Amino acid sequence: MSGRMHGTAGRRLAAACATIGMLLATAGCSMPLFPSSEAAPSSSAAKPAGKSAVPSPNATTSSPRATSQDAADQARSMVASMSVEEKAGQLLMVPLFAGNPATDVKSLVQDSHVGSVVLLGNWNGGTTSVAKVSSTLQGYAPDNAKLLIGVDQEGGQVQHLTGNGFSDMPSAVEQGRLSTDALRSSAATWGRELKSAGVNVDLAPVAGTVSTASRSQNAPIGALDRDFGLDAAGNGQHAAAFITGMKSAGVMTTVKHFPGLGAVTGNTDFTDQGITDTTTKLDGGQIEGFRQALAARPDMVMMSLATYQAIDSSQPAAFSKTIIDDYLRAKLGFQGVVTSDSVSAEAVSSIPARDLGVRFVAAGGDLICIGDYENVGPIIDGLVSKAKSDAAFAQSLDRSVQRVLTLKINAGLAKSS
Repeated sequence: MSGRMHGTAGRRLAAACATIGMLLATAGCSMPLFPSSEAAPSSSAAKPAGKSAVPSPNATTSSPRATSQDAADQARSMVASMSVEEKAGQLLMVPLFAGNPATDVKSLVQDSHVGSVVLLGNWNGGTTSVAKVSSTLQGYAPDNAKLLIGVDQEGGQVQHLTGNGFSDMPSAVEQGRLSTDALRSSAATWGRELKSAGVNVDLAPVAGTVSTASRSQNAPIGALDRDFGLDAAGNGQHAAAFITGMKSAGVMTTVKHFPGLGAVTGNTDFTDQGITDTTTKLDGGQIEGFRQALAARPDMVMMSLATYQAIDSSQPAAFSKTIIDDYLRAKLGFQGVVTSDSVSAEAVSSIPARDLGVRFVAAGGDLICIGDYENVGPIIDGLVSKAKSDAAFAQSLDRSVQRVLTLKINAGLAKSS
C-alpha cells in the first residue's frame, strides 16, 4: 500500500505510498507506511552498486509456482467445489491493525471466507509477538486454504514490523547503494525474519522510478525514499535482487505499484480528486524497472490507483483491462496474482464500494487489498451479486480465485481434498 490509516473511525488505510515525514504516513497493502518511531538507520554498510548478474528481462516472467500444472489443476478442482461466497472471500486481503487483537478479523475469515490479511501499523513487539498473532490468524482458516499474511516491509520509513528479531532495514534508496549481491543477501536475512514471524508475503519492493523535477515533489515514492534511487534499469535490477533474496527465505514478494508512481506529485492515499500521470507510456522509462523486476519472477504485482493519461485515461490502472490483461499479462507475460493497492484510498472514494472489487476483477485483477473494514461487506456483496447475474464475470471470478489458490498451493498453504 502506500500511506497511513485514515478515514472512518481512523481505519481507512493509505493505499499507494504515504507521506510519513510530512503527514505521519504509515502504510499497508501498498500502503507502505506505519513508520517506526525511530528514524531510518543510516546505511554505513552500503557499498557502491555493482554489476552482479540478474535474470534477463527477456526471461519468462510468470512464476514457476504460479504456472505449475499440478498446482493449477488442484486449484481448478478446489474452485469447482466452492460456493460463490467462498470464492469472493478468497479474493480479499483485510487489515489487522497494530495493537488490536486477532479476533478483529475472526468472523471475516470464518464466516466471510476471507483468505488474506495484511498487518498494518507499528507492530513493535518483535518476531515472537507477531508469530503468535500469525498463528492465531492461521487457526481461523480452514486446513485446506490457509491465509496469505502480508506486510509492507520495504525499509526506512516503510517498515511495519520492528522490535527484537527484526532488522532495522535501510530505506530503498540506501539499499540502492548496495551491490545487487549484497542486497540479495540482506533481503534473504529480512525474509527469514518475516518467515519466523509467520508472515509469508512482503508487499515489496517498489519498482517505479522517480522522474519529477525533485524527489520531494513525488509524494508517494520520492519523498519517502521508497525507490532505489537509480535509473529505471538499476531500480529494476535491485528490485530483482530483493525478490530473489526474499524468495530464498521462503517469503513471497509483490512488485508495486504498476505501472509506476514515480511521475506523479500527489498521493492516491489522501487525494480524493484522483491522481493523474501525464507522462508514463507503455514500454517507456517507468516500465523498464518493472520489466527487470518481473524477470525475477515475483509472486504478485500490485496495481497503482493513479490514472495514466497516455495509456488509459478513462480510469485508474487497477481498473484498466488495457493495463492489466492486455499489457501486464498478455505483453509482459505475468500470469501470477495481481493485487490492488488499498481500495480504501481517497483516490477511489467516489466509486461505490460494491463496484470496487467487480471492476478490479473484470480488468484482470485478483487480490483486493482493503484498508477499511466498512468496505469488506459491500465488496463481497458486489462480487457475489455480479457473479450470480453475469456468466462472463463468474468466469473471470473463477480465474482470479484459481490464480490465488495456485499461489497458495505452491506455497504449501492450500491443497485440494
